[in-house]
Amino acid sequence: MADINRDDAEIELAYPPRFSYGERVIARSVVRNDGTYNGRDIGEVLVNKGEIGYVININTFLQQFYIYAVDFVDSGHRVGMRAKELCTLDNLPDEVLEQLGAKAAVLQTLGSAKPTEEVL
Repeated sequence: MADINRDDAEIELAYPPRFSYGERVIARSVVRNDGTYNGRDIGEVLVNKGEIGYVININTFLQQFYIYAVDFVDSGHRVGMRAKELCTLDNLPDEVLEQLGAKAAVLQTLGSAKPTEEVL
């Protein structure tokens, strides 16, 4: 068993989870069915890059990684994803918000039922 090839040398479980329950996240890449999503063909797109979802559960995999169960409301899919496949929308660093300027206000309404106001 010592020859198990893992795709990451770091053990994420040594640190707290990067995301929390209910946090808004955005997919950093397209996610396709690898055969573990029932009712969909292998290779079928489940989540598009830029799709917004909410963390609904946090589990572990191989005693090394956190797996975040994310509910993507627009597509109706609930998919398990690694932290490197996601980006937060709720807890962006202050320097990122400063770079966004006035557009940061629009960011707060993405993925929510709040009305989006035109901010330029």
